[in-house]
Amino acid sequence: MSRYLSRRDWLSAAGVAASATVLAACGSGSRSPATTTVTVPADAVIPTETARPTITNPDAALKQLMDGNARFVDAKMVHPAQDPEHRLRVSQGQQPFAVILTCSDSRLPPEVIFDQGLGDLFVVRVAGNIVDAALLGSVEYAVEHLNTPLVVVIGHERCGAVEATLEGIQHNSKPHGDIGALVEAITPAVPVAEQRPGDLLVNTIRVNAEMSRDAIAKSSALAGRLKAGEVKVLAAYYSLGDGMVTQL
Repeated sequence: MSRYLSRRDWLSAAGVAASATVLAACGSGSRSPATTTVTVPADAVIPTETARPTITNPDAALKQLMDGNARFVDAKMVHPAQDPEHRLRVSQGQQPFAVILTCSDSRLPPEVIFDQGLGDLFVVRVAGNIVDAALLGSVEYAVEHLNTPLVVVIGHERCGAVEATLEGIQHNSKPHGDIGALVEAITPAVPVAEQRPGDLLVNTIRVNAEMSRDAIAKSSALAGRLKAGEVKVLAAYYSLGDGMVTQL
């Protein structure tokens, strides 16, 4: 017999507990409050160990990601680790095997494009996948405190934040509101991209992801793990059309 609650047992136990609460409340005003004993099934244990293998090697983590992306591209997703038992399991703690820094664009949710589940990925998202102090701190937290062995920065096809940056430069115009902060952060990628053959937008998206990768790799907090090979920081490009992630 499984040592974890099945969905039916869980709902049953929850119903008994709720009934006990109501009875106790009703009896609280009398001189002899009713006493209700609730028997919890022996297997009603919230799991504390992980059912999925713990990945601590950056190369193994990358393979796990790319295998999932291949399933997504081929429409053969398995949607792992999304069941109630696993939800209970990761409620006790997390050990994600990869940090994903990507754009906030609604068309590339990391858990979907890599076919991963609850607790697998530590996701940091901001338009233009730029790196500032708060984002770098988030990455450092995952690596230092959660022992996550892989960091992947993903730029994507037709990124609106990069398009806004190029438009502002080409038309000598300033974006409205705080979008200017994004444009300012992405702008250094433009002159580098201009030196590469091919489409300027695509090249700028790629260079911007590479620059974010490099900014993370320069973190003093990650230096020791990077030098020891315990952590890798990579950049990648996501194609909206075919769903493929390609390492840069």
